[in-house]
Amino acid sequence: MEATTINPIQQNQRTAIVDILRGWALLGVVIMNYIEFTRFNTSFTVSQKTDIWGRVTFNILDIFFEAKSWTLLSVLFGYGFAVLINNLQSKGYNAVKFFTKRMFWLFVIAFINSCFFFGDILKDYAFMGLILLFFYRSSGKFTLILALIIIFISPFLGPLVRYIHYDFIGGFNKVIPLFHSHKIYEVFIFNLKGTYVRQVLLPFYAINCHLIIFACMLLGFTAYRFNIFNRLAGLKKYIKRFFWYSLGVSLLLTAISLISGYFNYWAYTNYYQPYFIGVLSTMVFIATSICWLYVSGRCTKLFRAFQYVGRMTLTNYLVQNVISMLVFSGAGLGVYDTWHPALYVGFAICIYLVQIFFSRWWLKRYYYGPVEWLWRQLSYGKRLPIKQAGVVQMSL
Repeated sequence: MEATTINPIQQNQRTAIVDILRGWALLGVVIMNYIEFTRFNTSFTVSQKTDIWGRVTFNILDIFFEAKSWTLLSVLFGYGFAVLINNLQSKGYNAVKFFTKRMFWLFVIAFINSCFFFGDILKDYAFMGLILLFFYRSSGKFTLILALIIIFISPFLGPLVRYIHYDFIGGFNKVIPLFHSHKIYEVFIFNLKGTYVRQVLLPFYAINCHLIIFACMLLGFTAYRFNIFNRLAGLKKYIKRFFWYSLGVSLLLTAISLISGYFNYWAYTNYYQPYFIGVLSTMVFIATSICWLYVSGRCTKLFRAFQYVGRMTLTNYLVQNVISMLVFSGAGLGVYDTWHPALYVGFAICIYLVQIFFSRWWLKRYYYGPVEWLWRQLSYGKRLPIKQAGVVQMSL
């Protein structure tokens, strides 16, 4: 029997470290999304404005941000999924029906976002979220084992996917002129077509990336089942172990990559591509670093800033993408690939800093970010309060 009323998780029930990790991940998202525009000349190629500082910029981004942010957000999505499902079940609500409706509205938001940015990931979370529904009754042990299986078979899958012929660069270059157009509707068309060419048709993204997204969601679901984020203080010694283990794996894979690049005849990647193992080990290293500092009581002001942004992840993500269109596309300022790579990073950080102050201002007056509030209302099918009488005190 379904309950007659159900409400979202209250703000005082949120887990601070989850919002902090979301905030950090969103910083990586805006940096990596904006650096993409260094490729937007007449064809989708890396900008030639890569002096030594440009190369250093790209190398730093590759190490700390490339694919690390969306994998971390995938973990946190799986965690949030488990929290929501538990909330629904505890109140006797039909969890499958509700979550399906919630993912439908996320698809709608994703379509709108895809008009402004060609690399939307919300649609992938919505799609894989529906797949995750098949496992919502699973134990943490089962989801952990399944996630690890997917992760460890991914290096063998990579070489096989390469045999699926697809001219991504050629397809993307056909639509790039629309990005340079001064007409906003043509830029919208570019972003929609670019999303289709780059993420729907590209075998590596359609197969490999979606499997990794799903594996990360399973890890987040596992984290909830084992109540990891709510008892970090008691797990500090394990956090340290994962910190050192993940750092060791990251350094080892980096060394192997550098050596194989030097000895170019060592073509092991024709049979085994541990790219995502390296990505996930670095992501775990970064996440455990933040958790270690958090339970040690360090960097509280910095984490508070991340927490503000993390509580409004969806709103801030969409705003970042709207700004990118207004600045980089032909319908906006037409920056294209005219900046030095470091300037794209600096601009992204400036946008993020503004979002910290805006998020702080907003959350002192409202319970949710505007897009989060809209999504909740559409999901719950009723009007929810947004304005609060007092200031919410955020604790770390």
